[in-house]
Amino acid sequence: MTFEEIKAAEQKLILTTYDRYQAMFVDGEGVYVIDQNGEKYLDLLSGIGVNALGYNHPALVETIARQSKKLIHISNLFFHEGQAELALRLTERTGMDRAFYCNSGAEACEGALKLARAYATLRRSEGAKLGTKILALEQSFHGRTFGAVSVTYKEKYREPFEPVVPDVEFVRFNDPEDLRAKFSDEVCAVLVEAIQGEGGVRPLTQEFIEEARKLTQTTGALLIVDEIQAGMGRTGKWFAYQHFNVKPDVVMLAKALAGGLPMGAVLCTEEAARAIHAGMHGTTFGGGPLICAAAVTTIDTIEKDGLVKNAQEVGAYFMEQLRTLAKKYTCIVDVRGQGLMLAAEVNSAELGKKAVAELLKQHIIINCTSDTVLRFLPPLILEKQHVDAVIATLDGFFSKQAALAVAGEK
Repeated sequence: MTFEEIKAAEQKLILTTYDRYQAMFVDGEGVYVIDQNGEKYLDLLSGIGVNALGYNHPALVETIARQSKKLIHISNLFFHEGQAELALRLTERTGMDRAFYCNSGAEACEGALKLARAYATLRRSEGAKLGTKILALEQSFHGRTFGAVSVTYKEKYREPFEPVVPDVEFVRFNDPEDLRAKFSDEVCAVLVEAIQGEGGVRPLTQEFIEEARKLTQTTGALLIVDEIQAGMGRTGKWFAYQHFNVKPDVVMLAKALAGGLPMGAVLCTEEAARAIHAGMHGTTFGGGPLICAAAVTTIDTIEKDGLVKNAQEVGAYFMEQLRTLAKKYTCIVDVRGQGLMLAAEVNSAELGKKAVAELLKQHIIINCTSDTVLRFLPPLILEKQHVDAVIATLDGFFSKQAALAVAGEK
């Protein structure tokens, strides 16, 4: 089918949940995706933070091919060799004790929320006063399922599906005083992203996350950190919360975990794990042999190739170049992020849309979140030469916009 035929078929057959960009990709190599005409595009979005190793990484391709000739799926009623091997790598890197595997970030969120409520029930049976309330943050985004959307702040994600899961309250972002005011022994969990992704690439402050940890420890409530977008080395550490030297009780993972295949995970301490026993929670596809093999290879390759350090070093260079642009163009109102999870905020939604469209014309992929935030989530294999290409293109775009603005004033 041609591109036009595919678009026509989608308009007739596919449920409309995305406004797609006008491009179709059929292949990829390294940091590039390739369209149906053989044109290469530099990908600064990596499938929204998924393709940490880029495209067609030989180690990952070889693992998937090898495992596909053995077991692709086996019921979780039985053992296979991949789950424990992956759990060992994840617990070593997070400081957690136990893992549960699922298929997406939203499912990881569901698992974490259920764990929090189950743990509160257990603790009440032991004489504690924990309630059922969950505190999440303003501007948060945790997924599209009922539980996940209930702790997602923006009304456009929640309102069409109300009533959503009850007993959720939102705390002002990076406001320790508001957190203290809303925290009580009715709270069973505080849920945060160490760096908000869809909310605009906004890092927590040290003061806020320390206060969240201190308050939860006073009552026994759980501190849950969503590392779905920021984890797996993206920020220059294996997990973004590690920049704050704070240990949570529960960690949510997905996106880059299996190098492009769909996988999520909930990691927790031994204490939190006391609340779950056989039959309380489960998954058909989560943690299958193929997906676990891919995740093990992804972690081992990130380690072997020094990609956490690369994210730190290339990310620092990228940040420096974005800040240089911001000094040059007043329409860039902020530059923020960590490692290879970066953002440049512009002063209007219209400008954000124009920037994404213009870069796509120039065969560079980014996106705009929270209406005005240009977001950069490239593969962890990104090099400085790729950063230079993006910066030069952005410079040309903003220069043109500045000239148009001056002409318009005249």
